[in-house]
Formats: sequence, C-alpha cells, structure tokens
Amino acid sequence: MSPRTQGYAFVLITMCIWGGFTLSTRLSAQWGISAWDLVGLRFLLAFLILMPVLIYKKDTAFLWSKESFLLAMIGGVGYCLTAYTAFHYAPAAHAAVFLNGCIPLSTAVAAFVLFKQGFDRHTWISMAIMLLAIGSMSWLMFRESGVALGFGDLLFFISAMWWGVFTVLLRQWKLSAWHSMASVAIWSAIVYVPLYVLFFPKRLDAAEPWQMASQVLFHGIFVVIVATLTYVEAIKRLGAFKAGSIVTLAPFIAAILAVPLLNEPLSLAIVSGLVGMAIGAIQPWRWLMHRDSLSQKLEQQKKQS
Repeated sequence: MSPRTQGYAFVLITMCIWGGFTLSTRLSAQWGISAWDLVGLRFLLAFLILMPVLIYKKDTAFLWSKESFLLAMIGGVGYCLTAYTAFHYAPAAHAAVFLNGCIPLSTAVAAFVLFKQGFDRHTWISMAIMLLAIGSMSWLMFRESGVALGFGDLLFFISAMWWGVFTVLLRQWKLSAWHSMASVAIWSAIVYVPLYVLFFPKRLDAAEPWQMASQVLFHGIFVVIVATLTYVEAIKRLGAFKAGSIVTLAPFIAAILAVPLLNEPLSLAIVSGLVGMAIGAIQPWRWLMHRDSLSQKLEQQKKQS
C-alpha cells in the first residue's frame, strides 16, 4: 500500500471509532449505564493494558511531568465526565453540533487565550458560520419546544472547551502520540478510579453483563488506544488538514444513523445545526486550494532532483 492509501485506511478506522463513540455512548445512556461507571471502567481497563507495557519497555519517566498530569485531567477526566453525562440529557445529533462541531471553535479560542495565537481568515469564516448555525438551531428549537438550549447541550459545549484546551496544550508541549495517549489513560485511572470506588454512585447492575462489557471494551480499548494511534498515523500520511477534515465527518454521519438505529428525532432545528456546523468545521472551501502534505513533499523532491 502506498503511504496515501495507508493514510486513508487509518482515517477510515478512526472515523468508524469516532462515529461509534457517539452511537455507543448514547446507547449506553439508554441502557441505564451511568457516566460514573463508564468513565471509571474505561480508564481502569486502559490502565491494566498500558501500564504493564510501559513497565516492560521501561518507559515511565514521561509520566512524572506536569504536562502528562494536566493533559489527563483536562482531556481525560474532565472531558469524559462532562461528555458522557451529556448523552443522558441530549440526543446524538446534539453531540455532533455542540460537541464535535464546536471543537474547532473552542480550539481556536483556547489558542488565542492561552498563547495569543490570532485567527486567520479561514478561522473567522468558520466561527461566523458556526455561530450562525448555533443561533439558527437555538431559535428553531425555541419555536418548536419553547426551550432554546438544554442542560445536555451545555455539557457538550463544556466538553468541547475541555478538548479545545487539551488540543492546544498537546500541540504546544509536543508530546508523542504514544506518550499523550498513555498519559491520559494512566493518570486518569490513578486519579479517578479511587474516587469512583470510594465516593461516586455505582449502577453496575443497571444493564445486562454483555451490555456493560461491550461498552467498556469499546471505550477502553478502541476509543482510548486505537483511535488515538490511527488518527496520528493518518495525519503523518495525509497532513493535519485533510485527515482532520475527513474524520470530522464521522460524528455527523453518526447523528444521521442515530435516527433509524436509536429512534432519535430529526427536526428542522437539528438539520440546520448539523449542516451549518459541518460546513464550519470541515471548511470545504479550503479543499479547492489545499493539497495534502505528501503531494507537496513529492513535488519538492522532484524539484531538488
């Protein structure tokens, strides 16, 4: 397989997992699995898999940095608790709009607040489209139900803010994909699991054993470990813009699939929000002028030879 074909294969794997995250988390809420349980078991499983590997490789020194700990608290514990809880109050389509759709916006704002990185023209256009989409969706929701935004929407937006800060810090601190993923899994388990066992409510018998096991395996292995690694490998082969743009489609596709699979409603308000946020996040106008990094490298090599 050529590097480009490999890149698209990694993108496809990542899309399946990210789309599955939206559907499976909403399904876990319908099964009665609490966010406390799912977050605790997810990090516990990832810890049990990764910690022996790190010890065997004698690769644990990076865990003792403040960067590893902060990334785990922001992109691990903080993000997971708010995101998983939100699915108990709002459907999958709302997650696509207020979580996944708002991540590019939150990332740009976090970069400006933390490191004074200004917005380029494409970011301003995306922000305008996204704000217009959120405003239109809220207005239509208010006309339909008398409520513009719900508690779940607020939690999704807070989750997007967590992930935006996490992304900016990850980019600034330049940790490798392996160390970033392991830091989040290990420190999240060390901090959260004892608190969960001692203090937080548990409903481990609320769902069937196979339902609980399937959720824990999917979130603990595929979401935490596999998707992180495949996404980074896709970026290496296709470039950040192309890989990120394609993968961003996954939650929006999942929101559409949730209509027949989970019997969730699809109103005019939700459609307007999905379309607007998808356009703002993917920035399709840039595809007309963008070439992937692999093509640019090949052209540079030809010129040098």
